[in-house]
Amino acid sequence: MTHRLLAGLLAATVLAAAPALAADYETVDTSEVAIVNNADLIIELGAGISTQPAYEGADDYDISGYPIVSLQYLNIPGLFAIGSPEEKQGGLRIGPSFRFIDKRNANDYPELNGTLALDRSYQLGLRAGYEFPVYDTLNIEVYGEARYAFNEGEGFVGGAGIDFISRPTEQWEFKLGPRTTFADSNYNSTYFSVRPLESIASGGRLAAYDAGGGFKSVGAAASARYEFRPDWFLNANAAYERMVGDAADSPIVKVGSEDQFFAGFGISKRFSIDLF
Repeated sequence: MTHRLLAGLLAATVLAAAPALAADYETVDTSEVAIVNNADLIIELGAGISTQPAYEGADDYDISGYPIVSLQYLNIPGLFAIGSPEEKQGGLRIGPSFRFIDKRNANDYPELNGTLALDRSYQLGLRAGYEFPVYDTLNIEVYGEARYAFNEGEGFVGGAGIDFISRPTEQWEFKLGPRTTFADSNYNSTYFSVRPLESIASGGRLAAYDAGGGFKSVGAAASARYEFRPDWFLNANAAYERMVGDAADSPIVKVGSEDQFFAGFGISKRFSIDLF
């Protein structure tokens, strides 16, 4: 009788615990906290389309694609950590920086008649910034970027700026702030100088000009990002730049425009990866 009673109690205990065990086995904790605690790498990847000046100093605009690559967090245990698992905590941010400059041909832009054709240029480098909290929903990031341009316009280019960042809800992020760009003399000479032969070929409409390096533009940029489903984002951005220095004085810009506008829209996804 005692054995039967013990067996019955054991069976009842197992049957009562079975649903809980099954639930623990079948249910995976996908909460943000669980993901963040296990992630050594958090990166955002995507793509979009943008409108930008057809060439440096242009008054015409082209539409092209652009990649979205953002490193939010990288942790190498025992060595270093970059960024933070939670964006609002800020910290050091390091990531790639790139830009594409399309070809320039006087046959496509009558205002440049007499100038030599320029092939496409590619710029590749790094962006580094530090973001720190100010209020519950306001952070500030100070950043700089440096790239090397190659193919046609060779040389070093870059920029720096400050972003005021607001995250009023878990889904929304807004950025706004001033920025400036600069380039060395090799790069500026490619896009803003006018050779004597080009000046003659233009019938004197474009004066001979030798552009040097330095600050290229000043302006402001703004962006918005919305998380429309977990880890999926819609991105929108816009920027205004005013040519300054030797770039602004260039005959190329005088027949184009000192005011440069940029706008883009894209979609991206955040990946949280447990590396170790």
